Amino acid sequence: MSLAETIRLKLDAAFSPLQLSVSDDSHLHVGHAGAREGGETHFRAVIVASGFQGISRVERHRLVNEVLEGELKGRVHALSLTLLTPEEAARRM
Repeated sequence: MSLAETIRLKLDAAFSPLQLSVSDDSHLHVGHAGAREGGETHFRAVIVASGFQGISRVERHRLVNEVLEGELKGRVHALSLTLLTPEEAARRM
C-alpha cells in the first residue's frame, strides 16, 4: 500500500470526512530539502469534515498531526493541509 493510501485511510477513520483528497506531490519537490529517491515525502491533503466546526485552524492541524504522528516522524517531510467545515468549503465554491 502506498503512503498516500495509508494517510488517506487514517484520515478517513479519524475524521469521517464529507470530502477527502490526498495527493503525493513529491515529484514537484525533486532536488529540494527532504526529497528522496522514490518520492513519498511531500503530500497535500484536503479534508472537509463536520468535526472541524468550532475548532481553530491551529487545533485542526494539531489533530491531523496526531493522527499521522508515525508518518510525520518517518518518511513524510512535508504535509500541506486544507482543513474545512462543510460551510467553509461551500463558501469557497
